[in-house]
Amino acid sequence: MDNIKQTVWMHKKRIYLLVIFTFLFGIAIIAQAFMMTKVIDGVFLHNQSFSDMIPWLLVLLFILLLRFAADYVSKRIGVSIATDVKRNVRKKLLIKYAKIDLPLAGRGQTGRKVSMLLDGVDEMDSFYSQFIPQVMQSTFAPLLMLIVIFTQHINSGLILLVSAPFIPIFMIIIGIKTQKKSEEKLDKLASFSGAFLDMLRGLVTLKLFGRTKQQQHELEKSSLGFRDTTMDILKVAFTQSFALELISMLSIGIVALELAIQLIIYESISFFPAFVILILVPEFFTSLKELGTTFHNGRSSMGAAAKVLEEFDEKSGNIHYGKKELPVLSNPPIIQLDKLSYQFPASEFQLQDIEATFLPKQKIAIVGASGAGKSTLLQLLSGMLQPDSGRITIQNEDLLYYSQSSWLDQLAYISQHPYIFSGTIQENILLGVTNNADKKAVQKAAESAGIAPLIESFEKGYETRIGEAGRGLSSGEKQRISIARAFLKQPSVVLLDEPTRGLDLATEKILQQSIQKLNETATVITVAHRLHTIKSADQILFLENGRLLGKGTHEKLLDTLPSYRKMVTIQQGGKKA
Repeated sequence: MDNIKQTVWMHKKRIYLLVIFTFLFGIAIIAQAFMMTKVIDGVFLHNQSFSDMIPWLLVLLFILLLRFAADYVSKRIGVSIATDVKRNVRKKLLIKYAKIDLPLAGRGQTGRKVSMLLDGVDEMDSFYSQFIPQVMQSTFAPLLMLIVIFTQHINSGLILLVSAPFIPIFMIIIGIKTQKKSEEKLDKLASFSGAFLDMLRGLVTLKLFGRTKQQQHELEKSSLGFRDTTMDILKVAFTQSFALELISMLSIGIVALELAIQLIIYESISFFPAFVILILVPEFFTSLKELGTTFHNGRSSMGAAAKVLEEFDEKSGNIHYGKKELPVLSNPPIIQLDKLSYQFPASEFQLQDIEATFLPKQKIAIVGASGAGKSTLLQLLSGMLQPDSGRITIQNEDLLYYSQSSWLDQLAYISQHPYIFSGTIQENILLGVTNNADKKAVQKAAESAGIAPLIESFEKGYETRIGEAGRGLSSGEKQRISIARAFLKQPSVVLLDEPTRGLDLATEKILQQSIQKLNETATVITVAHRLHTIKSADQILFLENGRLLGKGTHEKLLDTLPSYRKMVTIQQGGKKA
């Protein structure tokens, strides 16, 4: 609730303007009642001519225009607040999701995040665009009308004073239930969206394992759950509408009966005040009923807003960088790891006290069993994770002292499964640079990566279009495109996360030659598993269960580290190294 209030008061100038137009709206309703009564009283009771009424009719027209304008501007202010709030929330959510540590970003369902970003934020709209303006109108306008009715006839005022509270009490009871149902609805929608997207992405796998029927049942169950929750909210809305109509009709009837008795039988009230009250009472209850309808939508919207704003309260492992730009380095930097430690949230695994120094243009190999922490160390070096303790220094300065973008501009990261976007080959290679590069530079990068002959064999060459996720390309071809990106970028540091895993020896040989070329101008840090890659490294870091057991050359580790020697022996098929 506090978060919602903060989003409202960020626009306090418009809220104050809304209050002013709400008062104008209430005054216009009262003035309208008096003008209408004046015209009817003059024509039917005092036998005045139509020409005598023209000035009053013109005043009545002006009042109607004022009422319409005040109502319109109030709603436009509400819409403008809703638009700004949604824009700001979406922007902040995007920034939050973009800054989440890489492994944390992969957790949970992508569909849930998309649903929250699109549908969840859209659900917030009615609270700001309708609920807030209507709450003000239904607070100030009925209050002004009640004061006027009391000045005209105390009994009518007392009847309204007794019957009117039933409407807000009923709204509060229903509203609380609606908000809970709305939060449940948003959870169901997020769950359904996530399950649907997961099923689409894994459709081939499901078919291969014959699990499509089971997943279809689960998807149907999730869909029906969302439908049932939506219908529950609609039931509440219909119940509320019926109750509000019943309360308002009974109250208006009682006031009309009481006025008729006083006017005809006791003759204690004249026609003019009685007719003014008869016009204002329906307006009084209409305003409260509109609040009832809007209150239902508003509470539903508040439930969605609460869910969306909760996203900002969740711990997300965001990385906090400095603002200083890392200067463009003419030579690769000296990189030092100083007691580097990191632990994933809700996980027992921990990378502990890693210490190492990487000299310019060295070839570094990070080795160890699966789950030893190799990829985690690489992600820390890339800046995608922030260490819990210790630090990474670039030219004797903490990496977090610099802005993230200035470090990534001088870094190339090639993973096992690089993502290739739907578009031309040239567009995918150009992804490696932020500035414009000409076609010759793209061709040179492709030649260095060993993929130029393949591209030139296509009819459209570099303008050949690729399907989403590199559809139509082999794993080796995708890797060569990602290495072409690195050549075009000309980075100072290249990070490779087992890029040759799963490739045939011929393709691996081409990639190794390309990586060797990159090493001529950059420091290359590779998570390695193939022995020939490890042997050629200037420095090897051997990790086991998140700890650095040893570092040095291949020969040194063979002599000093039994665990490393055992790994090499297994690689060689049981032969002693």
